[in-house]
Amino acid sequence: FLSVTEDLVRRRAEHNNCEIFSLEEISLHQQEIEKLEHLDKWCRDLKILYLQNNLIPKIENVGKLKKLEYLNVALNNIERIENLEGCEELKKLDLTANFIGELSSIESLKYNIHLKELFLVGNPCTEFEGYRQFVVATLHQLKYLDSKEIERSERIKALQNYPEVKWKIREQEQAYLLKRAREKEEAHRRMQERKDKKQNEMDSKLGCDSPDSPHEKENHQAKGDGEQEACRTAENDEEDRRFWEEPTPYTPESRLETHRYIEEKRRAKDNVRESKKREKPPWTLVTAEGKVLNVNVPKLHFSLEDDEENNQIVLDLAVYRHMDTSLLDVDVQPTYLRVLVKGKPFQLVLPEEVKPDSSSAKRSQTTGHLVVTMPKAKEITLAKQKVSASIKHSDCNTLQKNTRSGQVEMLEADPSKYSFPDVTKIIQEKERTGQGPIKLQPQKVTEAKKSCVDFENNEDV
Repeated sequence: FLSVTEDLVRRRAEHNNCEIFSLEEISLHQQEIEKLEHLDKWCRDLKILYLQNNLIPKIENVGKLKKLEYLNVALNNIERIENLEGCEELKKLDLTANFIGELSSIESLKYNIHLKELFLVGNPCTEFEGYRQFVVATLHQLKYLDSKEIERSERIKALQNYPEVKWKIREQEQAYLLKRAREKEEAHRRMQERKDKKQNEMDSKLGCDSPDSPHEKENHQAKGDGEQEACRTAENDEEDRRFWEEPTPYTPESRLETHRYIEEKRRAKDNVRESKKREKPPWTLVTAEGKVLNVNVPKLHFSLEDDEENNQIVLDLAVYRHMDTSLLDVDVQPTYLRVLVKGKPFQLVLPEEVKPDSSSAKRSQTTGHLVVTMPKAKEITLAKQKVSASIKHSDCNTLQKNTRSGQVEMLEADPSKYSFPDVTKIIQEKERTGQGPIKLQPQKVTEAKKSCVDFENNEDV
């Protein structure tokens, strides 16, 4: 069965930035939910909860929602009112078109002192004699029942006849519960018959579809899938007709059975569709001999130009203007080009070898076309003017006249005309007596040491 999942709640909490702990309103209608759970733990601050048109059989796991003001569980499989005592702020309860026959279960709503509106239209209990009088007399806090305002005179009258009406409701309730017990037994029997019939059909089908020898198996497969498909379709149509034309009572069981049947048919169609996709033969892009073929599965217009000026080949593929670029996959090889457009291959053999690493693919901003630029592997060598590597001495005078600066251009420097300073003699040697620190005058100190015979080295000085 399907229950309330965290992923479902987060997806439905887009208006709250997908945060569920602070959620105050959530709509979980038409989600095929068969069990109500987790909401009282995840969404404690809920004030409005929509659960209509699901398959919920029981009100549960909402008693801790202290701030809940409006609960809508219309069009479900609920048979009694329960587990709402903890919803202290509940003001509006919608139980339209359920299967509530145990009308006395509304007495549990006495604890919801703020409840003003109650909807029970479409439930079996509304057909009971004295239904409205019983509800009005039981729930004193109600202001509206089934969209109709409760007058003060109506309440007084209902309270006067309450004992008698209550006794009548109890009798009709018992009769309804006996009827429901028979309906449940009948639904269980029908479900079991359907399961047995389906099992027998599968057994017989397996017996017919398993030939004894491999030769028979080949013959069986060679009969043609068309006939088998036609028989299968006819059987499905007959089964559909029987299911929908068979008269059944409107009960929670029949509603659940219908849902299961529809879901089963939908799953079978999906399986057939998937099997057809898997059985589809792959496109032949390269032959067994290794020959690359020209293929245009997406049936797109294209143009291939040889741009000799820029030494490149340009492909213009007319992909759909509004198609997302992520659906395109371009693969450039030295001799051919392959483009996958939504999984469908477009392949073209190139007239000349290209450089895949230097190729580029872009979308045109005006037309949306895919433009693939592929530089050619062969580079064209353009003629260049040759410059002489050496200059004769006889042409030096002519070259000197032609230069604007008036200087002779030579390959090597002429040492006779260019003098370079001697770096080793930049510092001139001269006496530095009495200038700068003592460490810059090592020669003089040495001389003093030599000249003084009675020199004594005193470490304290």
